[in-house]
Amino acid sequence: MAPTDPPAGLAAEDEALLAALPLFAGVTAESRRALLAHAAVHCRKRHTVLFLQGEPARHFYVVLDGWARLFRTSADGRETTVAAFARGDSFAEAASFAEGTYPVSADIAEDARLLTVPAAPFVGQLRRTPQLAVNMLASMSRHLRGLVQELEQRAVKSSAQRLGAFLLQRCPPKARRAEIGFPADKAPVAARLGMRPETLSRALAALRPVGVSVCGRRVTVSDVGSLRRYAEDGRPPGPRFLDRGQGAPAPQPLKPLADGSGDAP
Repeated sequence: MAPTDPPAGLAAEDEALLAALPLFAGVTAESRRALLAHAAVHCRKRHTVLFLQGEPARHFYVVLDGWARLFRTSADGRETTVAAFARGDSFAEAASFAEGTYPVSADIAEDARLLTVPAAPFVGQLRRTPQLAVNMLASMSRHLRGLVQELEQRAVKSSAQRLGAFLLQRCPPKARRAEIGFPADKAPVAARLGMRPETLSRALAALRPVGVSVCGRRVTVSDVGSLRRYAEDGRPPGPRFLDRGQGAPAPQPLKPLADGSGDAP
């Protein structure tokens, strides 16, 4: 493979996704391909372990399809999900760039296609490319801001609003309607949002009046604007809320999600 060729298995839409990552902001397509010359696309089955806590951090990852999760294991063997990642998310950059060890473990929450990037050659390019170093800091800053925002939302937003904000992050830019794939086991998503799986199910049901419906593993957002208004300020949908031709539910008053689980009211 020539340095300017994309990694094998990387489709055109995948390259567009990589170009949108903060890590590659302002980097030309040719430079990006050179940076990823040693990367590879891998398909991994659910429950496949990517790395374990304490192992040397030799790779970082970009999710092209499916879901991955980060988790910690306590002394008595109990697992706690720290984060969940879907298409367009990258993870483990900080540990890899620091040439340290992974602070958490990672596995596949739903069959996934990943871009696996070896840290050593990437860090070598990082030292020679100031713009990439700035982008790396921006990417880590984005992760930190996201974590802070999620913590703030847990204190002031309802479970349904937090789920709505999460779904909006998965909607394509400027989309008016979107479909989002969920893992078969929704526990990693629930853990990322700071709620129990049963609370997540109730939150999905509570979002029906703003055009969110579920069919198997697919979550459909029929009106992105209505969902955004509700996620931001709890505003119920207006009278022209949805296109009835798409089988959308009739508007109903939004009720507080009383789950008794200890989540934000």
